[in-house]
Amino acid sequence: MPQRKSTVKEIKERFDKDVERFSNLDIGQTTTVDAAKAMNLTTTAAALATPKATHILDIGCGAGNYTLKLLQNIPDTPVTLIDLSKPMLDRAQQRISDVSTGTITTIQGDIREIELGTEQYDIVLAAAVLHHLRTDNEWTNVFKKIYDSLRPGGGFWIFDLVTHTIPQIQEHIWKQYGEYLVEYKDTEFRELVYGYITQEDTPKSLTYQTNLLQKTGFKNTTILHKNLCYASFGAIKPK
Repeated sequence: MPQRKSTVKEIKERFDKDVERFSNLDIGQTTTVDAAKAMNLTTTAAALATPKATHILDIGCGAGNYTLKLLQNIPDTPVTLIDLSKPMLDRAQQRISDVSTGTITTIQGDIREIELGTEQYDIVLAAAVLHHLRTDNEWTNVFKKIYDSLRPGGGFWIFDLVTHTIPQIQEHIWKQYGEYLVEYKDTEFRELVYGYITQEDTPKSLTYQTNLLQKTGFKNTTILHKNLCYASFGAIKPK
């Protein structure tokens, strides 16, 4: 019998208590591999691809790291922040307002249920959030929703946990990721991270996601970085 996954409410409650770990702009999210490098690459690519962006959407914004980094390249741009956790949204809004004069809109909720509208944004960021999607239909619907919400020429930029379709390679990569977690902290930390990934997450492969980008209508799919089970990539909505 498949293991029961955490509910949205349970995931929200965990993140409500974990704001500090997501509030370091220098190192990013510490359980991810190459967090700072991926954040820099992703936000720089987003700014280069759409330098005249007038509205940014950050899905699963956490404490705001990715938006803060992006605003270093395109300062004072209006932003909309979405997250399950109100404490995360509050921290993100506070940190962004300290460095930006652009308007900040916060929306608490689940991207699967939130209406994004049509051609509202120039850049959409999704950092370490899409792995919470469950079914293929959810993945398809969310990608389509994001595509529709972007203006022509806008970019969708992702950093996330990814799987590998060959079981032997998945096992090998997962073992290496565990070694990374032990080296970063200790064995107990590895088991903690393994536990909540198993309980909460349903990641897809990088190939699955890049194929879905293209199927949805995006062009110029670009893989920026991949190390072990984390990847940074994105694509552009045609003009």
